[in-house]
Parts: sequence; C-alpha cells; structure tokens
Amino acid sequence: MEHIRSIEELARWKSEGREKKLGFVPTMGALHDGHLSLVRLSQSKCDRTLVSIYVNPTQFNNAEDLAKYPNTLEADLQSLEMTGCDAVFLPDAQMLYPDGLKSRSFDFEGLDRYMEGAGRPGHFEGMATVVTRFFELIGPDLAIFGEKDYQQLCIIRQVVAKEDWPVEIVPAAISREADGLAMSSRNMRLLPYERKNAAQIFAVLSSAVAELNPRETNPKAFENRCADALNAIPSIHVEYVSCCDAATLQQVDEFNTNRPTRVFAAVQCGKVRLIDNLPLF
Repeated sequence: MEHIRSIEELARWKSEGREKKLGFVPTMGALHDGHLSLVRLSQSKCDRTLVSIYVNPTQFNNAEDLAKYPNTLEADLQSLEMTGCDAVFLPDAQMLYPDGLKSRSFDFEGLDRYMEGAGRPGHFEGMATVVTRFFELIGPDLAIFGEKDYQQLCIIRQVVAKEDWPVEIVPAAISREADGLAMSSRNMRLLPYERKNAAQIFAVLSSAVAELNPRETNPKAFENRCADALNAIPSIHVEYVSCCDAATLQQVDEFNTNRPTRVFAAVQCGKVRLIDNLPLF
C-alpha cells in the first residue's frame, strides 16, 4: 500500500493507473470495521481504491470535540494494509486549504436545515468543502459514503449533482456491532457502562419500527414514544428523534408507506454524542 503525503505524489500515483477505475473512501481516521467495509465495497466495484485520512477542522463546531477526536494512525495504516487497500492519502491542511482554514458557501437547497444542520452550524459547509477539494485533487470515478451519516450522504449527492462532479456516489449500509450499536469512532470514548447502555439505542428504534402500524399512529406520536424510551435509559439524553422524508429530509406530518421515510435519532450518551437512523418504509 502506498502512502501519499503530497499533491505531487498523488499526481504520480494517479498517472500510473489512469486507465483503471478509481474508488475513493474519505475518512477522518480512527478506523473501525465500518470504515473497512466501505473500503471492501470500493474494492468490489473498482480496480484501485484510495482512502484518505484527515481530521477536518472546519466541520467541527465544537473545539473540544475536535481536540478529543481519536488519533490511531499507526493502527489505521495496518488495518488498511491488511484489507488490501491500494493507497492512503495523508494530506495536511495546507494541501486542502491553500487559502487558509475556511469553508466554501453552498446552497444545499434546505437539506441542511434539519437534524444535524440545526444543531451544528457550519458542519456541512466544512464537510462539503473538504470533500469537493478531495474530488478536485483525486478525480475519483466513485466515492463511498456510509448511511449512518445519512444527511451527509444526501448533501454530497446534491452537491455532486448541482456542481456536475463526474463521480458516482455509492451509499453503504450502516455497520453495527454484535449488539446493534452503529459503528463509530466515537464509541471508543464511551465508558464501559455507557457502552452497554448505548446498545439500547438500536434496540429501542428497531423495536419501535417493527411494531409501527402507520394507519394507527402519526409521526409525532411515534417520535415521542421513541424519545421517551431512549430518555429512560441511564446516561442517555435525547437531542432529537425525527421521522423524515428520505429524499428531502423534511419531517413528515403523516405516514405514507409509498413515500420512503426514515427515523433519525441523536443522543448524548455521557459526554459522547451518537447518531443512528433506520428506514421506516
């Protein structure tokens, strides 16, 4: 596996495989099996796979969260090597932000108004800025994004379509631990008892989805039921539970089984913020 640390090295590596289909997996490191599943998905669809590792400061609206983001670079490189990844891109801020650490302005056409966008101002602008810069430098044929960050996935699709980037955005299903907890780099910051309680997030949501009768309840009642059950779990405090249109991300006022809809949740578990989502129909 090649380690690429400069734009010149990236250009050379690209030129060596210019006729081959290139898949790209952007990450912020602290890799887990969920990340590696994205790499394997890219490998199944492409001739070459490039993974980036860069903790992007412009998408953090909480300086403490940025400072506490885990750095496990040596282990990350070993994991990628074992997965058979072709190359890893390890840029610095100067490569990605030659004019200084500032985000571009985007019109996300309302996709950023809800859920994560409402509580994390500037997050999606920072994320889209660094992703489009990666597209500019790497020129991938395909890029993989996980459905755990479903709002991010929708926004990247919108930016790619609006700005006509020649890259296919491929979604990847949420990877979960054996007890159902959505895999996340943040999970390693949970205390042992918090980690046990965090597994109940998926248990609550999946049980509620399985029992949902859309003809006999409404989205608000469903959201309240989920929120009450989550708040009853020790160390869990609900930030939001929202039933949203899977395309527009707007909250739905009534259920329509012909309209793809998902339930989204964000909670604080101790000092760690966790998110999850599941399809309703």
